[in-house]
Amino acid sequence: MIEPIPLPDPSVPDPPDFSGWTCPMPLRDHPNVVMGHGGGGQMSGELIEHLFVPAFANPVLAGLTDSAVFELGGARLAFSTDSFVVRPLFFPGGSIGDLAVNGTVNDLAMSGAQAAYLSCGFILEEGVELSVVGRIAKDLGTAAERAGVIVATGDTKVVDAGHGDGVFVNTAGVGLVREGVDIRPQRAAPGDVVIVSGMIGVHGIAIMSVREGISFGTEVVSDCAPLNGLVAAMLDVTTDLHVLRDPTRGGVATSLNEIAKAAGTGIDLVERQLPIPETVANACSFLGLDPLYVANEGKLLAVVAPGDADAVLAAMRAHPLGQDAAIIGECVEDHPGLVVTRTAFGATRVVDTPIGEQLPRIC
Repeated sequence: MIEPIPLPDPSVPDPPDFSGWTCPMPLRDHPNVVMGHGGGGQMSGELIEHLFVPAFANPVLAGLTDSAVFELGGARLAFSTDSFVVRPLFFPGGSIGDLAVNGTVNDLAMSGAQAAYLSCGFILEEGVELSVVGRIAKDLGTAAERAGVIVATGDTKVVDAGHGDGVFVNTAGVGLVREGVDIRPQRAAPGDVVIVSGMIGVHGIAIMSVREGISFGTEVVSDCAPLNGLVAAMLDVTTDLHVLRDPTRGGVATSLNEIAKAAGTGIDLVERQLPIPETVANACSFLGLDPLYVANEGKLLAVVAPGDADAVLAAMRAHPLGQDAAIIGECVEDHPGLVVTRTAFGATRVVDTPIGEQLPRIC
């Protein structure tokens, strides 16, 4: 007797389609640009170091921080630019419009600057719905108002159908640096305390869940937010913050590796103190990812002197965007230039900079 073929159960979701995923670790001697060059990892660093820095070499650029700091007309300014190519354009907790504002505002904040003015450039693909562009523009304007910045100038270009991805956005921003502030990665020193402002890995998982149609039992909402108010609260406690960094592409691991290498210090993390929400931990376990490498868009890392750590942590926890702030490690004399995590089992593991990126196109 021939057994009937069972019909699919409509209550069981289709498995995710992994066929379109991009390998996050292409060969670094590739003669052409590959996705890994934009991932914020080792390939991005090599592209910048060996191609762009020699072409543009100057003392202002040499710091290679999130924003350049310089004096102009007697004022100390920070200046930054960023391009946003996220897919999908809209996601739980925000859109490319929110990202465009918050990403640049946060880059300026990581130098201790309060953003004042932004420029905005739209690159539109022929055929994209004007309603989509209008929604993004409205989100961008609302995000600017929320962050307390003015979109002062802009530009629009249209490319042929098939030569874009709907909408790309570029923003640049300028802001004033508070007097007495000297925030840069080279200031990290043994004994300094490492603080993160809240739960990590949320943005990257939110983007992946929508893009790949994967459900993790509950909706993961992006942490996209402007951090200038949080930084201002921290600077009210002490202007002697040593390092600030928003761990976007490449996540917490990449940002801490950049700090360790720039300062020539080691960094020890304590795994059990890392604030990782259960939804992110479960998603990373399912996808084979490490939360330390997943992007964030509304979190910051702070490296502060041990004598200031408690006061800074208290100020962060008193702010809505820092309620889950936690001390996650310290700078040490051992293993200079390396980041090491102490696991719950008492072992240690090196947390290296990724070659490419686990999750492409998240900002």
